[in-house]
Amino acid sequence: MDYRPLKGEDIFKCMECGACCKGFGGTYISEEDIEKISKYINISLEIFLDKYCTMSGSKYVLAQGKDDNCIFYDKEKQCSIHPVKPYMCKAWPFIKTIISNPENWNAMAGSCPGMKKDIEHDILKKIVDSEIKLL
Repeated sequence: MDYRPLKGEDIFKCMECGACCKGFGGTYISEEDIEKISKYINISLEIFLDKYCTMSGSKYVLAQGKDDNCIFYDKEKQCSIHPVKPYMCKAWPFIKTIISNPENWNAMAGSCPGMKKDIEHDILKKIVDSEIKLL
């Protein structure tokens, strides 16, 4: 029998459905994300923040369009800023809040068809921690 530890690929396989680009209260972006994206779309930081971001508490998040998708979501090619997508998008669904609140995994899996549900908390924490370290 194979007793190797589970890895991220064992509990998540991206289905490229775009569900992670919709809702969820916005995508938090770091200063590094802001610089990379504004450079990629060739606009100033000020214009980027004004046109493509909103505030959530004290942090910037990417704005959402009328359809509640991320402002950079494109139905045909999905993420129009894919080469410089924010850390939060690269990490999905292996985000830090899962380590402290593993019950969030099943909640997120309710809208993401690529996530396996009902993973034992201790195992889930180890996998998420390991995947975060890989980024």
